[in-house]
Amino acid sequence: MRLTVIASFLIISSIEHAASQNAYVRMGQQAYIDGNFKAAIKQLERGCLIDSTDANALWMLGYSYYHSDNLPKSIIAFTREIAIAPNDAAAFYYRAMAKYRLGKGSQLATDKEKHLLGAIVDFTKAINLSPTDTKIASFFQNRAIAYRDYGMFKLETATKPYDKTRGLNSLKAAMNDLQKVLDTDPGRGDIASLMDVTKDKLATATGHH
Repeated sequence: MRLTVIASFLIISSIEHAASQNAYVRMGQQAYIDGNFKAAIKQLERGCLIDSTDANALWMLGYSYYHSDNLPKSIIAFTREIAIAPNDAAAFYYRAMAKYRLGKGSQLATDKEKHLLGAIVDFTKAINLSPTDTKIASFFQNRAIAYRDYGMFKLETATKPYDKTRGLNSLKAAMNDLQKVLDTDPGRGDIASLMDVTKDKLATATGHH
């Protein structure tokens, strides 16, 4: 009798946990759809505590953190999601965006280098995983910007990790990515302007300006 009661309790508890998790994720998903990211975070955090293997909930949580400017937690959530769904190009893309923003705003050279390089690696992974994605131009564009900023960072003579070779190579890589965007859409004036600015920086760095 006692074993039957315990078994029944465990079954009921399991059902209640599943239902509770579904409720949290459902409420979080609705808030996410509505663009209420702070509310989405509140519900999705609860849902992920109950089921840490729900890749969809983790993705929405990472995206909600990102749009709430909580970049470190966004990176953590996407990292957890990628561990479950390692071929999710979109997760790599948004983790790259979060790393880029952290690197761009960092005052510490070591943190700036870590985050900008991390962004480039993640953008590259997203491109390799989904080369025919309808938003592939955004992947190349944002990797180009990360390359450009990393290149300029490495070319700052007053900064300890000065590395002219790596800086020049990064600027060249940025131009290659920008050209890929222009090849698919020659009318992108914003990309042409970015290309001109990057060319100018490269010419200055090589003394050909």
